[in-house]
Amino acid sequence: MFQALSGLTRDNIDIVFDRDPAARTRWEILTTYPGVHAVLAYRLTHRLWRRRWFWLARALSHVARWLTGVEIHPAAEIGRRFFIDHGMGVVIGETARVGNDVTLYHGVTLGGTTWERGRRHPSLGNDVVVGAGAKILGPIEVGNGSRIGSNAVVIRDVPENAVVVGIPGRVVAKDGQRTGEGFDAYGQKERMPDPVAKAVECLSEHIHAVERRLEQVEHPDDAGTGEEAPEGPATEWSCPIGQEDQEGGEADAVASETDSPAANVDRGNQ
Repeated sequence: MFQALSGLTRDNIDIVFDRDPAARTRWEILTTYPGVHAVLAYRLTHRLWRRRWFWLARALSHVARWLTGVEIHPAAEIGRRFFIDHGMGVVIGETARVGNDVTLYHGVTLGGTTWERGRRHPSLGNDVVVGAGAKILGPIEVGNGSRIGSNAVVIRDVPENAVVVGIPGRVVAKDGQRTGEGFDAYGQKERMPDPVAKAVECLSEHIHAVERRLEQVEHPDDAGTGEEAPEGPATEWSCPIGQEDQEGGEADAVASETDSPAANVDRGNQ
Protein backbone atom coordinates (compact mmCIF):
# COMPACT_ATOMS: atom_id res chain seq x y z
CA MET A 1 0.00 0.00 0.00
CA PHE A 2 2.82 2.39 0.86
CA GLN A 3 4.55 1.75 -2.49
CA ALA A 4 1.31 2.31 -4.37
CA LEU A 5 0.67 5.60 -2.56
CA SER A 6 4.28 6.63 -3.20
CA GLY A 7 3.83 6.01 -6.93
CA LEU A 8 0.58 7.99 -7.00
CA THR A 9 2.29 10.82 -5.14
CA ARG A 10 5.02 11.02 -7.79
CA ASP A 11 2.39 11.02 -10.55
CA ASN A 12 0.42 13.81 -8.91
CA ILE A 13 3.52 15.94 -8.40
CA ASP A 14 5.12 15.38 -11.82
CA ILE A 15 1.93 16.21 -13.71
CA VAL A 16 1.89 19.70 -12.16
CA PHE A 17 5.01 20.67 -14.11
CA ASP A 18 3.17 19.95 -17.37
CA ARG A 19 0.04 21.92 -16.46
CA ASP A 20 1.22 24.83 -14.32
CA PRO A 21 4.13 26.97 -15.54
CA ALA A 22 4.37 28.56 -12.09
CA ALA A 23 5.60 25.30 -10.53
CA ARG A 24 9.31 25.33 -9.67
CA THR A 25 10.27 22.40 -7.47
CA ARG A 26 8.71 19.20 -6.19
CA TRP A 27 9.07 20.42 -2.63
CA GLU A 28 7.13 23.59 -3.47
CA ILE A 29 4.35 21.54 -5.08
CA LEU A 30 4.16 19.09 -2.21
CA THR A 31 3.95 21.79 0.44
CA THR A 32 2.00 24.66 -1.17
CA TYR A 33 -0.48 23.22 -3.69
CA PRO A 34 -3.90 22.62 -2.07
CA GLY A 35 -5.14 20.77 -5.16
CA VAL A 36 -2.35 18.24 -4.79
CA HIS A 37 -3.08 17.91 -1.06
CA ALA A 38 -6.77 17.26 -1.80
CA VAL A 39 -5.99 14.56 -4.37
CA LEU A 40 -3.51 12.82 -2.06
CA ALA A 41 -6.06 12.89 0.76
CA TYR A 42 -8.65 11.43 -1.60
CA ARG A 43 -6.33 8.55 -2.53
CA LEU A 44 -6.11 7.61 1.13
CA THR A 45 -9.81 8.03 1.92
CA HIS A 46 -10.84 6.10 -1.20
CA ARG A 47 -8.78 3.12 -0.08
CA LEU A 48 -10.40 3.28 3.34
CA TRP A 49 -13.85 3.48 1.70
CA ARG A 50 -13.17 0.39 -0.39
CA ARG A 51 -12.23 -1.44 2.81
CA ARG A 52 -15.64 -0.39 4.21
CA TRP A 53 -14.18 1.97 6.81
CA PHE A 54 -16.86 4.45 5.87
CA TRP A 55 -16.85 6.73 8.89
CA LEU A 56 -13.08 7.09 9.00
CA ALA A 57 -12.99 7.82 5.27
CA ARG A 58 -15.65 10.51 5.59
CA ALA A 59 -13.99 12.01 8.66
CA LEU A 60 -10.60 12.31 6.95
CA SER A 61 -12.30 13.66 3.83
CA HIS A 62 -13.98 16.33 5.96
CA VAL A 63 -10.62 17.34 7.45
CA ALA A 64 -9.11 17.57 3.96
CA ARG A 65 -12.03 19.75 2.86
CA TRP A 66 -11.43 22.07 5.80
CA LEU A 67 -7.72 22.33 5.00
CA THR A 68 -7.87 22.62 1.19
CA GLY A 69 -11.33 23.94 0.28
CA VAL A 70 -11.83 20.92 -1.99
CA GLU A 71 -14.57 18.37 -1.31
CA ILE A 72 -14.11 14.95 -2.89
CA HIS A 73 -16.37 12.13 -1.74
CA PRO A 74 -14.30 9.03 -0.87
CA ALA A 75 -16.56 6.85 -3.04
CA ALA A 76 -15.85 8.81 -6.22
CA GLU A 77 -13.75 7.01 -8.85
CA ILE A 78 -10.82 9.09 -10.11
CA GLY A 79 -8.10 8.00 -12.54
CA ARG A 80 -4.39 8.69 -12.62
CA ARG A 81 -2.62 12.04 -13.12
CA PHE A 82 -5.63 14.01 -11.90
CA PHE A 83 -4.88 17.69 -11.24
CA ILE A 84 -6.90 20.40 -9.51
CA ASP A 85 -5.44 23.84 -10.16
CA HIS A 86 -5.94 26.48 -7.44
CA GLY A 87 -8.36 24.09 -5.77
CA MET A 88 -10.78 26.24 -3.82
CA GLY A 89 -14.48 25.45 -4.24
CA VAL A 90 -14.20 22.17 -6.16
CA VAL A 91 -16.93 19.62 -5.35
CA ILE A 92 -16.93 16.01 -6.62
CA GLY A 93 -19.94 13.88 -5.71
CA GLU A 94 -20.22 10.31 -4.51
CA THR A 95 -20.96 8.54 -7.82
CA ALA A 96 -18.78 10.75 -10.02
CA ARG A 97 -16.26 9.07 -12.33
CA VAL A 98 -13.16 10.82 -13.61
CA GLY A 99 -10.76 9.36 -16.19
CA ASN A 100 -7.01 9.73 -16.56
CA ASP A 101 -5.17 13.02 -17.24
CA VAL A 102 -8.14 15.19 -16.24
CA THR A 103 -7.72 18.79 -15.07
CA LEU A 104 -10.23 20.80 -13.03
CA TYR A 105 -9.93 24.45 -12.12
CA HIS A 106 -11.32 26.20 -9.05
CA GLY A 107 -15.06 26.36 -8.53
CA VAL A 108 -15.88 23.24 -10.56
CA THR A 109 -18.84 21.09 -9.45
CA LEU A 110 -19.49 17.51 -10.50
CA GLY A 111 -22.93 17.35 -8.92
CA GLY A 112 -26.10 15.30 -8.83
CA THR A 113 -29.62 16.35 -9.75
CA THR A 114 -31.67 13.86 -7.75
CA TRP A 115 -32.05 12.71 -4.14
CA GLU A 116 -32.47 9.09 -5.16
CA ARG A 117 -29.71 6.58 -4.54
CA GLY A 118 -27.76 5.17 -7.44
CA ARG A 119 -25.95 6.78 -10.33
CA ARG A 120 -26.56 10.53 -10.11
CA HIS A 121 -23.22 12.27 -10.87
CA PRO A 122 -21.36 12.84 -14.16
CA SER A 123 -18.64 10.74 -15.76
CA LEU A 124 -15.61 12.44 -17.34
CA GLY A 125 -13.49 10.65 -19.92
CA ASN A 126 -9.73 10.83 -20.33
CA ASP A 127 -7.88 14.09 -21.05
CA VAL A 128 -10.83 16.34 -20.16
CA VAL A 129 -10.29 19.95 -19.05
CA VAL A 130 -12.99 21.75 -17.05
CA GLY A 131 -12.63 25.51 -16.73
CA ALA A 132 -13.09 27.59 -13.60
CA GLY A 133 -16.62 27.78 -12.22
CA ALA A 134 -18.08 25.20 -14.58
CA LYS A 135 -20.90 22.96 -13.34
CA ILE A 136 -21.47 19.48 -14.75
CA LEU A 137 -24.72 18.14 -13.36
CA GLY A 138 -26.49 14.80 -13.45
CA PRO A 139 -25.53 11.31 -14.67
CA ILE A 140 -24.18 12.51 -18.01
CA GLU A 141 -21.11 11.51 -20.02
CA VAL A 142 -18.31 13.87 -21.08
CA GLY A 143 -16.28 12.31 -23.89
CA ASN A 144 -12.52 11.92 -24.07
CA GLY A 145 -10.55 15.05 -24.93
CA SER A 146 -13.45 17.45 -24.41
CA ARG A 147 -13.09 20.99 -23.06
CA ILE A 148 -15.67 22.62 -20.80
CA GLY A 149 -15.35 26.41 -20.85
CA SER A 150 -15.29 28.50 -17.69
CA ASN A 151 -18.67 29.02 -15.97
CA ALA A 152 -20.50 26.67 -18.35
CA VAL A 153 -23.42 24.65 -16.97
CA VAL A 154 -23.49 21.23 -18.64
CA ILE A 155 -26.64 19.12 -18.30
CA ARG A 156 -26.41 16.93 -21.44
CA ASP A 157 -23.93 14.40 -22.77
CA VAL A 158 -20.83 15.82 -24.47
CA PRO A 159 -19.22 14.00 -27.44
CA GLU A 160 -15.50 13.33 -27.67
CA ASN A 161 -13.11 16.18 -28.55
CA ALA A 162 -15.86 18.79 -28.20
CA VAL A 163 -15.83 22.31 -26.76
CA VAL A 164 -18.77 23.37 -24.59
CA VAL A 165 -19.58 26.92 -23.45
CA GLY A 166 -22.56 28.84 -22.11
CA ILE A 167 -25.57 28.38 -19.83
CA PRO A 168 -26.89 25.85 -20.51
CA GLY A 169 -23.81 24.36 -22.09
CA ARG A 170 -23.76 24.26 -25.90
CA VAL A 171 -21.33 22.36 -28.09
CA VAL A 172 -19.57 24.99 -30.21
CA ALA A 173 -16.88 22.74 -31.73
CA LYS A 174 -16.54 19.03 -32.44
CA ASP A 175 -13.46 16.97 -33.21
CA GLY A 176 -11.34 20.03 -32.57
CA GLN A 177 -7.61 19.91 -33.25
CA ARG A 178 -5.46 19.40 -30.17
CA THR A 179 -3.01 22.10 -29.21
CA GLY A 180 0.69 21.34 -29.35
CA GLU A 181 0.81 20.74 -25.61
CA GLY A 182 -2.32 18.59 -25.58
CA PHE A 183 -3.74 20.80 -22.81
CA ASP A 184 -5.93 23.92 -22.81
CA ALA A 185 -5.85 26.18 -19.77
CA TYR A 186 -9.32 26.86 -18.37
CA GLY A 187 -10.84 24.77 -21.15
CA GLN A 188 -10.37 27.59 -23.66
CA LYS A 189 -9.54 26.63 -27.24
CA GLU A 190 -7.80 29.09 -29.54
CA ARG A 191 -10.38 31.19 -31.44
CA MET A 192 -13.22 29.69 -29.46
CA PRO A 193 -16.60 30.53 -31.06
CA ASP A 194 -18.91 32.91 -29.21
CA PRO A 195 -22.53 31.70 -29.57
CA VAL A 196 -23.98 35.00 -28.30
CA ALA A 197 -21.98 37.04 -30.82
CA LYS A 198 -23.05 34.63 -33.54
CA ALA A 199 -26.72 35.08 -32.59
CA VAL A 200 -26.38 38.89 -32.64
CA GLU A 201 -24.68 38.73 -36.04
CA CYS A 202 -27.49 36.51 -37.32
CA LEU A 203 -30.16 38.92 -36.06
CA SER A 204 -28.35 41.87 -37.63
CA GLU A 205 -28.25 40.09 -40.98
CA HIS A 206 -31.96 39.31 -40.66
CA ILE A 207 -32.78 42.99 -40.00
CA HIS A 208 -30.87 44.07 -43.12
CA ALA A 209 -32.66 41.44 -45.20
CA VAL A 210 -36.05 42.66 -43.93
CA GLU A 211 -35.15 46.28 -44.73
CA ARG A 212 -34.17 45.34 -48.28
CA ARG A 213 -37.44 43.47 -48.71
CA LEU A 214 -39.46 46.45 -47.45
CA GLU A 215 -37.73 48.66 -50.00
CA GLN A 216 -38.84 46.26 -52.73
CA VAL A 217 -42.43 46.39 -51.47
CA GLU A 218 -42.46 50.20 -51.31
CA HIS A 219 -40.61 50.69 -54.62
CA PRO A 220 -41.49 47.74 -56.86
CA ASP A 221 -40.16 49.43 -60.03
CA ASP A 222 -36.45 49.65 -60.68
CA ALA A 223 -35.53 53.36 -60.88
CA GLY A 224 -32.89 52.85 -63.55
CA THR A 225 -34.56 50.47 -66.01
CA GLY A 226 -38.26 50.72 -65.27
CA GLU A 227 -38.44 46.95 -64.85
CA GLU A 228 -40.18 45.36 -61.91
CA ALA A 229 -37.98 43.92 -59.18
CA PRO A 230 -38.11 40.14 -58.76
CA GLU A 231 -40.76 38.83 -56.40
CA GLY A 232 -38.34 36.66 -54.35
CA PRO A 233 -36.17 37.92 -51.50
CA ALA A 234 -33.41 40.34 -52.38
CA THR A 235 -30.64 38.01 -51.19
CA GLU A 236 -30.25 34.43 -50.10
CA TRP A 237 -31.12 34.07 -46.41
CA SER A 238 -28.54 32.06 -44.48
CA CYS A 239 -29.65 32.49 -40.88
CA PRO A 240 -32.55 30.40 -39.57
CA ILE A 241 -33.93 33.12 -37.30
CA GLY A 242 -37.34 34.27 -38.52
CA GLN A 243 -37.11 32.35 -41.79
CA GLU A 244 -40.21 30.31 -41.13
CA ASP A 245 -42.29 33.46 -40.45
CA GLN A 246 -41.04 35.52 -43.40
CA GLU A 247 -44.08 35.09 -45.64
CA GLY A 248 -46.56 35.61 -42.82
CA GLY A 249 -44.70 38.73 -41.67
CA GLU A 250 -44.86 40.26 -45.15
CA ALA A 251 -48.60 39.58 -45.41
CA ASP A 252 -49.21 41.25 -42.04
CA ALA A 253 -47.17 44.27 -43.14
CA VAL A 254 -49.21 44.68 -46.32
CA ALA A 255 -52.47 44.26 -44.38
CA SER A 256 -51.50 46.89 -41.82
CA GLU A 257 -50.53 49.28 -44.62
CA THR A 258 -53.94 48.75 -46.28
CA ASP A 259 -55.83 49.43 -43.05
CA SER A 260 -53.81 52.49 -42.08
CA PRO A 261 -55.56 55.91 -41.65
CA ALA A 262 -53.69 57.31 -44.67
CA ALA A 263 -55.07 54.56 -46.86
CA ASN A 264 -58.61 55.23 -45.60
CA VAL A 265 -58.28 58.95 -46.46
CA ASP A 266 -57.15 58.10 -49.96
CA ARG A 267 -60.15 55.85 -50.45
CA GLY A 268 -62.45 58.63 -49.17
CA ASN A 269 -60.98 61.12 -51.66
CA GLN A 270 -61.61 58.68 -54.47
